[in-house]
Amino acid sequence: MRPLIGTSLKMNLTSSEAATYFDELRPMVASLTSCEIFVLPPFTSIWVARDRLRGSNVSWGAQDVHAEDSGAHTGDVSAPMLADLECSFVEVGHSERRRDHGETDEIVALKVRQILRHHMTPIMCVGELDPVSPTSALDHVIAQARTGLSLVPTADHRLVVIAYEPVWAIGEGASAADPGHIGAVHSGLHELDARVIYGGSVDPSRR
Repeated sequence: MRPLIGTSLKMNLTSSEAATYFDELRPMVASLTSCEIFVLPPFTSIWVARDRLRGSNVSWGAQDVHAEDSGAHTGDVSAPMLADLECSFVEVGHSERRRDHGETDEIVALKVRQILRHHMTPIMCVGELDPVSPTSALDHVIAQARTGLSLVPTADHRLVVIAYEPVWAIGEGASAADPGHIGAVHSGLHELDARVIYGGSVDPSRR
């Protein structure tokens, strides 16, 4: 299985700015065949990703989804809407969503099931809040991941991507987690039979 590498644009770039970004990105990564590449723009720019990246080696997706197909959920976006835009990936359970919108592991589980129902790949985020030992971190994220996968048949766990990053290592001024810590947690998460990636941040000023 090829490594999976991607980025979330978070709440950055207008549709016009995203078009320029995708036009510049596409030729830069065109020769990369040893890994899978994806980008998660804001909802307003997913159609731009579809139009600019279709036929390339870059997949696109969304940063969140609602747990229902439709209904009176003002401001939310459904899985059928994302599937119609040819999204391949949908991120759920990011620590910022959990913090700012009160999302629980149970809500994440509903979203994971919904994404799979519409034949897209969930990227389910997990991570401990504070610096702890690798053993304690693994206990925390395993509990998160098990709940997030609780509505998915065991045979379909392989269709889910678990993105691990310690919450304390995210954001401006934060220090990256030790590779040994990350490796220990990743090894434990692999026991769930899902694909596991690290959800690290990129800062051009700290190379």
